Amino acid sequence: MHDLSDRADVEQLVSTFYLSAFEDPLIGPIFTDVAKLDLGHHLPIMSDFWETVLWNAGKYRRNALQLHFALHTKHPLGSEHFERWLDIWTSNLDAQFSGPIADRAKLQATRIAGSLQRRLAGRSGSGFETIRRREL
Repeated sequence: MHDLSDRADVEQLVSTFYLSAFEDPLIGPIFTDVAKLDLGHHLPIMSDFWETVLWNAGKYRRNALQLHFALHTKHPLGSEHFERWLDIWTSNLDAQFSGPIADRAKLQATRIAGSLQRRLAGRSGSGFETIRRREL
């Protein structure tokens, strides 16, 4: 297996991820029935997103949090949804790619899922939100 190295690899990963996610009984209906995603339109956007996340490509210019807030108002997204999303993402990555960039894609997906989940719950997006300063 090779590592993620270019746009074609990202497109392959994103495409196989969404095909799996659409078939999933827990999160599939959110994509198909609630968000009504058009994959032909959505896949290039998500490829831009992951190119930006992995290589700082600067191609993604949308507000992912705002989009998830809008979706959350239609269908509340809980920890089980983010966990399943992350499981499918990781499984697809592990089945196709191996190396430091693939590891970064898993780490960043974990961070993104956690941040979105915390923000949708009205908390800080930071993974360090539980660190508190002692009063002196």
